[in-house]
Amino acid sequence: MRVQAFALALCLCCPAASGTSPSIRQNLSVAEQYLFSAANAERVRYGVQPLRWSPGLYRAASRHAWLMAERGAISHQFPGEPNLKARGAAAGLRFSEIAENVAEAPTAVLIQQAWLNSPEHLRNMLDPAVDSVAIRVVQGAGGELFAVEDFDRTVSDLSLAQQEAQVGRLLESVSTVEVLPTTAEARQTCMMDSGYAGPRRPMFVMRFTAVKLNRLPSQLRLRLATGRYSQAEVGACPVGPSHGFSMYSIAVLLYR
Repeated sequence: MRVQAFALALCLCCPAASGTSPSIRQNLSVAEQYLFSAANAERVRYGVQPLRWSPGLYRAASRHAWLMAERGAISHQFPGEPNLKARGAAAGLRFSEIAENVAEAPTAVLIQQAWLNSPEHLRNMLDPAVDSVAIRVVQGAGGELFAVEDFDRTVSDLSLAQQEAQVGRLLESVSTVEVLPTTAEARQTCMMDSGYAGPRRPMFVMRFTAVKLNRLPSQLRLRLATGRYSQAEVGACPVGPSHGFSMYSIAVLLYR
């Protein structure tokens, strides 16, 4: 995770934020719309996929922006305040990456210029590993604008059954194994550090964690390529966020 601060965020004529619904745009300030559009314009200029607006990130960024305005200072974490990862998790977010830019300046244009002129802030803005963003801008007592720009890579909130079905489709796409219906024992095996649950002994067990279920681990693909296995079972199990980060936990059991 990269979190960077820049002590420097209103533009009276700013383009409307693209990639947000009309209802969301109505709730954003002009400065927030400008900074969102400006961030995506930079990503497009550098050939990076534009970011989608995240209401959850907006919730996470809002309280922190108000704290900065109240204290008249920028920081990624004030004394007694949860850190960025904890703020994201408290807002109900599931993510595998999270980063933050903060700034203080008289106008949103100056905020964007400062972020563009800072290699670390620009790296956060152009990071291809993130896919969502939200910007919260709050005016302080002296008229300065305090801005929080939060980024994350969203992890889809799939049920255990949906996770198992997705991995089952991957198994069928790369092998001829028959994917068996998931049992309670397969899910229990997923929660174990070693061994297996249930009366039937698998020939091979692969446990892995992932933030996306779009590809099988290479070791598992090599095993399947041997043609030694005729059946497979998939078990998913809950995994709590590790320091705020989310992922899937899967066990694949292979049988002759």
